[in-house]
Amino acid sequence: MIEVKTPGELQAMRAAGLVVARTLAGVREAAKPGATTADLDEIAEQTIRDAGAVPSFKGYHGFPGSICASVNEQIVHGIPSASTVLAEGDIISVDCGAILDGWHGDSAVTLAIGAVSKADMALSAATEAAMWAGIAAVASGGRLTDISFAVQSAAEKASQADGVDYGMIVEYGGHGIGTQMHMDPFLPNVGKPGKGPRLKTGMALAIEPMLTGGGGETVELDDGWTVITADGSRAAHWEHTVAITDDGPWVLTAPEDS
Repeated sequence: MIEVKTPGELQAMRAAGLVVARTLAGVREAAKPGATTADLDEIAEQTIRDAGAVPSFKGYHGFPGSICASVNEQIVHGIPSASTVLAEGDIISVDCGAILDGWHGDSAVTLAIGAVSKADMALSAATEAAMWAGIAAVASGGRLTDISFAVQSAAEKASQADGVDYGMIVEYGGHGIGTQMHMDPFLPNVGKPGKGPRLKTGMALAIEPMLTGGGGETVELDDGWTVITADGSRAAHWEHTVAITDDGPWVLTAPEDS
């Protein structure tokens, strides 16, 4: 069963989403050469708690941070650390979740640390474009894999335009969200359209493509969390929490002024 929310419950999720948006804005401001990923985690936790919310990630199956901080070849689930110092030319994917009044928001961005290569900028832009293509495919009455197909098609289009065979991470993807962070359904980032559950007004999904500058093979590190590219290529990750409404997709984790 996929959780269906009332309009009031979606408004509550929007409030949680705004906490996440403000948190990521603060992290973006602090993500500069010389900062550690532990510094970013501290900023995130303080911002979330100051809003009267709770970090979704901290303690989740034992995860020690309030954000996932994945640098360069790290794809997802990077553990914040005082020993991980950001340097000019790095990219970092920051995944953040907050619980407010029992409702979850979840979003991720890939940030450039100082001046980064054109290839890394293009990789991040391709991943973000794939996310927005997936969001645009959200429609009440549609099928789940309409979103998957849109994400995949946008990634393939970017590969052609950039002349790079971007790797798509297929074993990780989006998910339902609401009273829990991870709920049914699993949302793959590849697939043919017209498959899977029918989407209904009141459902909410986290849409989150992950692309690499090389292959799509992954390795989980011995810490039991951090997932890296098997070939050492760099990775990007973008995510928004989106509600399905009669008027189309509502991006619950978008900044307030967007």
